[in-house]
Parts: sequence; structure tokens; C-alpha cells
Amino acid sequence: MLSLKLQTNIITIVDNTVATPILCQPLLLGIDIVVHSASKYTTGQGLAIGGLIVERENLVNKIKGNKRYNNFNEPDISYHGMVYSDSPVSGILFTFRARMVLLRDTGATLSPFNAWIFIQGLETLPLRIIKHSENALKIAEWLENLPNVKKVNYPFLKTDNNYENAKNYMGKGASGLLSFEVDTFETAKKILDNVKIFSIVANIGDSKSIINHSASTTHQQLNETKLIKAGISKGLIRLSVGIEAIEDLIEDLNQSFQKL
Repeated sequence: MLSLKLQTNIITIVDNTVATPILCQPLLLGIDIVVHSASKYTTGQGLAIGGLIVERENLVNKIKGNKRYNNFNEPDISYHGMVYSDSPVSGILFTFRARMVLLRDTGATLSPFNAWIFIQGLETLPLRIIKHSENALKIAEWLENLPNVKKVNYPFLKTDNNYENAKNYMGKGASGLLSFEVDTFETAKKILDNVKIFSIVANIGDSKSIINHSASTTHQQLNETKLIKAGISKGLIRLSVGIEAIEDLIEDLNQSFQKL
């Protein structure tokens, strides 16, 4: 990755929403910018909408004079000809321009109350994300042994193709997001209909456990061909595993499977 960056002189951006900084710190791995949807694990309750942008130190050195990023190096007539890369605050050049232009144009400014909610969530994030990870791994291992589960996707499973990378980059855990496949849409529907603790919600990262059928919700706009290309089968179920007692979560899934 670092070799590619040197050859192309491009900015690299990683969405670290699911891992959170507790499990993975991309800036220490050579990434330029990290983004988070703070509506997920940051708040932990799904109570506020917002996001985070974090850029590495001295990113201006990559942007200044770089023909790939003319918006930073040419005068902006909407700010009296300001050249962002020459600004006194160019030490936070990428986030500075995002605030000066994108927030101005779209109005997507975080409210003080939402900021306060995110601060409350951050205080417990280190504890929550470890519990999310522990619970998710136990559920993934349990699902692997069920005869009517075709496949389980979770990077800390030793059978997962991404296991070695996950252990290398996310040593403390792999967060709470996993998915598994059953044979048909009808089977998936019955599982969702029968759970009692898991909430049927499209969000992820809540302290409570969430279950979701991707093909009929988050990806419902895709036709069957596009669903296949996206790797989403009609029997795919996504879990955002919460921090409840693991025995209760497994029992909830178990009683749901028993009703198939």
C-alpha cells in the first residue's frame, strides 16, 4: 500500500467506523485520512447523526502543488481568491477545506447537542467495543456449527479468508458486525420474525443487538444480478452484535432456528 502511495501520490482514506480506533488505527499504518460514521459505535445508541474526519500530520506536503488536487492549490473565488494550501491553518488542510466549503454548501453541521451525545458515547467506547467483539466471535463460532447455515462471515473466524489480516491489523478484536447465509429468503424471513432480543433495524453499532436482512432493506434497490455482484444473497442475514449477555443472545438465535 505504501509503495502504491509513493508511485501515484494519491491521498488514501479509510472508513474505520466498524473497527473504531480501539481496534485499528489506520494513521499508524500509513493512511492519510480516517473517517467514521459517529452514528454507529461512537454514540453506541443510534441517537445522533454525525461523522468524523481525522487527517494525519503534514498531509499538506502531499497536497500542496499536487496537480491531482487543484481545488486546494488554486484560488477559490467564493472566498476572495483564497488558496487553501497557502492558508495559515494548512496543518489541517483537508478538514479545513471540508469545513469551509462542504459544510457551508450542504449545511451538514453537527449540532451542539449531538456533539454532547457523541462525547458521552466516547467515554465508554473502549469497554463496549471489546464486549461487542467477544460476543460477535462467540456467535460466529456457534453459527458455524449449525447445519442450516451455509456460511458465516466474520474476520476473526479461523476459517475466514481475512483471518490473518484481521489478526495483524485488529489484534484486540474484530468488532460486532458479522453476517451469515441461509438457503432462501423465506428461511431468513422466519429467523428475523422469530427473534425476541435482536431488534430488526438497519443501523449498526448500537449497544443493543440488531438483525437485518440486507437484500430487502439496505440493498433493496439492487436487482438480482446486482445483488449477486455485491455478494449479497437472498438468504444473507447481518448481525450487529450488542453487549447483552452472550448466553441470552445465543439462546434467542437458537429458539429462532428451532422454529424453522
